[in-house]
This record gives sequence, C-alpha cells and structure tokens, in this order.
Amino acid sequence: MKTNRVLLKLSGEALAGPKKTGFDEETVRGVARQVKASVDQGVQVGIVIGGGNFWRGRTSNAIDRTKADQIGMLATVMNCIYVSEIFRAEGMKTKIFTPFLCGSMTELFSKDKANICFKKGMVVFFAGGTGHPYFSTDTGIVLRAIEMDADCILLAKSIDGVYDSDPKLNPDAKRYDTISIEEVIEKKLAVVDLTASIMCMEHKMPMAVFDLNEENSIADAMTGKINGTVVTV
Repeated sequence: MKTNRVLLKLSGEALAGPKKTGFDEETVRGVARQVKASVDQGVQVGIVIGGGNFWRGRTSNAIDRTKADQIGMLATVMNCIYVSEIFRAEGMKTKIFTPFLCGSMTELFSKDKANICFKKGMVVFFAGGTGHPYFSTDTGIVLRAIEMDADCILLAKSIDGVYDSDPKLNPDAKRYDTISIEEVIEKKLAVVDLTASIMCMEHKMPMAVFDLNEENSIADAMTGKINGTVVTV
C-alpha cells in the first residue's frame, strides 16, 4: 500500500488503555512516537479519533439521537485536543480542524488550509466527525480521506483485523489477511459502518485494519507492513 499521505483512525476505547475510559497517557505517547517516526520520514498523517472512551450515546433511549450524536462529536474534539498535545510534547507540530466553530480551540475545516498544514509536515487532526448527526466517525474519516486525496485509511483498533465472525463469541473465527470491500459489504462485516464502506467502494479508498496495542503496529502500517487485514478496492 502506498503511504505518502494516510489517514489514521484511532479507537477512543483503545486510547483509554486498561482503564477503559478517559485517556491512558502511556498508550497515547506510544502512538505519538510511532507516528513521529513516519512523519520524520516524510509521511503526511491525518488523524481521526472515535469518542467511545467518553460517550456511547446510541445505547441510551433517554436522549434524542441528534443530541446524543452531538455529544459524541464533542467527545472526539476532546480526544483530538488531548492527543494533539501529547504529539506536541513528543516533538511534532499539529493542527486540529472541526466542521463547526469551537472558539479558538480548533480551526474551521478547509481543504486548502489542511493541505498547507500537510505540506509543512504537521499532523492534521480532523475532529467533530462530519459535523452532522446520523454519521459516525467511520464516515467522517472516509469523507476526509477522499477529500484530502489520501492513499489509504489505517484503522488502529482493539482487534487485530477483520474476522468472518466475532472472535469474542466464536473461538474458531477466521481472520482475513485480505478481503475486498465488496465482500465486506456483502457479508456485513463490521470493518466500518455501511455508509463508510459504500463510500470506500465508490471512491476506491483502500483500508487496513490492525491492533493498536501490538508493538510498532502503527509504524509498520505506515510503511505498508500490515499485520492484520487489508481491505482492497
């Protein structure tokens, strides 16, 4: 996989580490050091972070769906601000864009401005999802990857790839080394949500899924070494 410009999706739950909520600083520092190794080699890196370490609003029927999704968007903004600061502490320059105004905390998304940041060697965080309810951060990262002409999407999860069934429930579940996006859609495999999967298929955006917690998994993925599943288009 070409990796001149990549968009990396980080699981909010995975960043929480063993605490399962909030942040685990050592986990985030480990991510930062791996990303820095790639940035130092000239790879342009954009990052989207899920909000699951703070908010899983869709599991509650007590809150309106639109409001629940808005809380989730703000959770991703908090995550990006925190992770961005850890990246800065590790010696990188960063910029956070959101699709809505957040005072002086972030900058309103602009493709032109994001491209300038990439060319300056900055790590660009895309927070706040699409800015609209009913769209997940999966859809958000695919949208930004297509807009920013990324070579691929890297999905760093708390699972080491795509399986034919849930490995937590089925000990005989089979992991795919490679699978087409058409097959992912046909078999309803939960790589990303259906909207994001169809966008990847239509715009020919490849993905790779791997375990965030495996040693050097991000650094390896940035150089095309995927110890997980490659989703082809």
